[in-house]
Amino acid sequence: MVQDPWGDEELHEECGVIGVYNEPGINAAESIYYGLYALQHRGQESAGIAVIENKKIQAHKGMGLVSEVFRDPNMEIFKGNIGIGHVRYSTSGESEIENAQPLVANYRDSQIALAHNGNLVNAKALRNMLQDAGVVFQTTIDTEVILNLIARNYKADLLEAIKRVGEIIKGAYALVLTIDDHLIGLRDPHGMRPMCLGKTKDGYVLASESCALDAVGATLVRDIEPGEIISIGPEGIRSDRLNQWTKKRLCIFELIYFARPDSIMDGIGIYDSRHRAGQILAEEFPVDADIVVGVPDSGIPAAIGYAERSGIPYGIGLIKNKYIGRTFIQPNQEQREKGVRIKLNPLKGIINGKRVILVDDSIVRGTTSRRLVELLKEAGAKEVHFRVSSPPVAHSCHFGIDTPYRKQLIASKMSVEEIKEMIGADSLGYISVEGLEKACGEGHGYCRACFDGDYPMEVPFDVE
Repeated sequence: MVQDPWGDEELHEECGVIGVYNEPGINAAESIYYGLYALQHRGQESAGIAVIENKKIQAHKGMGLVSEVFRDPNMEIFKGNIGIGHVRYSTSGESEIENAQPLVANYRDSQIALAHNGNLVNAKALRNMLQDAGVVFQTTIDTEVILNLIARNYKADLLEAIKRVGEIIKGAYALVLTIDDHLIGLRDPHGMRPMCLGKTKDGYVLASESCALDAVGATLVRDIEPGEIISIGPEGIRSDRLNQWTKKRLCIFELIYFARPDSIMDGIGIYDSRHRAGQILAEEFPVDADIVVGVPDSGIPAAIGYAERSGIPYGIGLIKNKYIGRTFIQPNQEQREKGVRIKLNPLKGIINGKRVILVDDSIVRGTTSRRLVELLKEAGAKEVHFRVSSPPVAHSCHFGIDTPYRKQLIASKMSVEEIKEMIGADSLGYISVEGLEKACGEGHGYCRACFDGDYPMEVPFDVE
């Protein structure tokens, strides 16, 4: 697991993917480029684009943000009407250029490019099996395992090969790949990782979130169904399914934290769900206070909802420095403590002398929560009442969310009262699981294993 440079409880999503199919003669790279900008929140370690023309793939990828990898916004260097793109935060494999995506492989007289969002729970076993059969790996990521499996099963029909691979791999994934004159998308049978389909005047777009469709001028058509294979080619769109049926289990943290608030995911408005969570949190854990403050950025919609339902005014009490890059890494705890003060700064004129309700989306390790309470009290807050728009995170995620080992999760070893004392808050309240599901929309089916340990499939042993 990549250690969080801040030493805090921020969770990190693993990747964002996009695929574009345009009419012949219309370059796909520009749309991919702008779509990746819209998905930058899902991964900041590397970015890449692969475009296919006449069965040959031209790819460029590198470490850093989209703006760092593609310094020249002129996408004319890419030729081809079909392509895919990827932004990455590593949860499987180290943060190195070799692990940047899309991955490209030669196969017979064609080339395949693949980008993957998610995590396979049986990747290690599959890798060992392939290595025993003589396969040589160039990366340490499970995406290469998937690419090899597709190639080994691809005899005459690519969709049949993908179906076969879908029966073999286990975990959470959303894949986009291109070969010859087709763009193909695949969502895992549980629907844990998101993917949607959009329509432009020139063709179609597949993306992790609908905000990427907005960025390229595409209209949201629908979400890709769990276990659905979507193939887009000269003959149009074809929908197929993996040969298995399971219950839908969308990752609930997509709604709580990861997705951009302007996205719509499986028919659920992300901002609306977070806003409702804040309202329900106010009902479940009211407190007498003077002001409600949200932790930027994902805690703000819930804070606004809390303020509206409680009748306590909402105020901007913390300012986030948006210019701290991903490379702002400090080598020791003392410097990390200073770093959080650069990242977030309280507005003393708003906070001083007030009883503050501080709303955040989650508490994982608890270290940043403690420092935030300290910052507010140093700014003159009389009281700090911490409210969390997710239940306690007590179990590790094995499906692509970068959570620590369970022993590092504060809720796995402390009660709510003990956590309150540890972070120095005057009171602490977490939304209930039932309240969160109500906020997100009951009846959709969610993976909430990070709260209750009820994993939708067998997972590796969780190191204590």
